[in-house]
Amino acid sequence: MIFIGIDVAKDKHDCFITNSDGQVLFKPFTIPNNRDGFEALFQRILSVSDDLDKVKVGLEATGHYSYNLLGFLLDKGCHTFVINPLHTNLYRKSLSLRKTKTDKVVSRTIATMMMSDMNLKSYSDTSYHNEELKSLTRYRAENINSSEVLN
Repeated sequence: MIFIGIDVAKDKHDCFITNSDGQVLFKPFTIPNNRDGFEALFQRILSVSDDLDKVKVGLEATGHYSYNLLGFLLDKGCHTFVINPLHTNLYRKSLSLRKTKTDKVVSRTIATMMMSDMNLKSYSDTSYHNEELKSLTRYRAENINSSEVLN
């Protein structure tokens, strides 16, 4: 099994790829938050496994910054897990008493969490579309409310 941890940010994502034996397949690396970056990540995934059923990708729930990457990974058929940043932080602290928190450390922590199989639920295409609909509904409600104020 291949485990990928991704620390999501506004402009870039830090990634770490390991296998179930704990062998580091790719040391922490950074991709830009755009299609070229997503394609580069996917090529690395394909270079370590041609069977996407043996790949688990975890990323922190950071709101809209992760939506494009999440949609891309789901479209490619990757089993993707969205993890609460509080869980990531607590898990990281449980592994070490040192107060090390960098994006690269977080990406490794997420991959390690994926390896421990903490009853994480895979994100589905339906979940992704539900989040998109929620976002659109909020946007509509805000615009309706602001137009009522203007009248």
